Amino acid sequence: MNRLTQSMILVLLGGAVLRISLLSTTYLNYVKPGFRPFLVAAGVVVLALGLAGLVQEWRGAARPVPEDGHDTREHGQDSHGRELDTHGQDRRELELDTRGREQDGREHGEDTHGHGQDRRERELGTLEHGQDGREHGRGAHGHGEDGHGHGHGHMPRVAWLLCLPVFAIFLIAPPALGAFAARSEEAPARPPEAALDAYQPLAADQVTSMPLGEFIGRAWGDSNHSLAGKQVRLTGFVVPSKKKDRWYVARIQIACCAADGIPLKVAVLGATRPPAETWVEVTGTWIQPKSDDLPNGTIAPELTASSVEEIPAPVEPYE
Repeated sequence: MNRLTQSMILVLLGGAVLRISLLSTTYLNYVKPGFRPFLVAAGVVVLALGLAGLVQEWRGAARPVPEDGHDTREHGQDSHGRELDTHGQDRRELELDTRGREQDGREHGEDTHGHGQDRRERELGTLEHGQDGREHGRGAHGHGEDGHGHGHGHMPRVAWLLCLPVFAIFLIAPPALGAFAARSEEAPARPPEAALDAYQPLAADQVTSMPLGEFIGRAWGDSNHSLAGKQVRLTGFVVPSKKKDRWYVARIQIACCAADGIPLKVAVLGATRPPAETWVEVTGTWIQPKSDDLPNGTIAPELTASSVEEIPAPVEPYE
């Protein structure tokens, strides 16, 4: 995966997040409403990073390249040329210095011609050997620069997983959790203990709309039996039951996102079951258990329905 592809994925990912959080309410299928500002901010940041990467790549592609295909400044050819001039100058200075010492030797009557010549050849050989070593080192250095210049960073293959959210949002658009997540015949989750016995009395002459969580809490933990004989209205989706005399009206309760969702269910008796996944408003009366010794959470609370009305799915599907 090259840098251009990485930037394109970031642009698509940021755009997908903004599409579901800023331009629609699709994000409510996955998180609670309070997370919208964070999703918008995250989408803007990811989109900006992707666009910055694309601009950088385009500028790099538009940069002019010399005819020989190499940037002499990057490979240090100018500095190498200066170094060669310096080496040549050092060699000339060494020759002049050697001639000077030979002249001084002849003036003092010393026969140093042979020894001076040998010494000069050794010094010149040493200088050439050192120069070759430096040139070899520069070649290796240049090769290293080529390696660094032509190498490109690559992301791990796992980075391709970033494409999955993009494909899911643009191609699949997963819906909110529904009947499949609540199909178990187990009793719904028990409400928090702090909420027990904390309910206000209900009006006897009107239908009271309430969340499923409150209904379950009152049915299981209200020692005053505030639901007894009262008409209530519950909203949720239809979940079939293995028992023929009932079906469930259910809703998913989340604390943060759909990953921690738990199903809340109330058994509906005395009414024909609509198709599964259908959103309904059920009006009815709580069926008080025959025995108060039955532990809370053993079975789902039961409701005798007086009316069942199909409704469109709400914008916010979770409790």
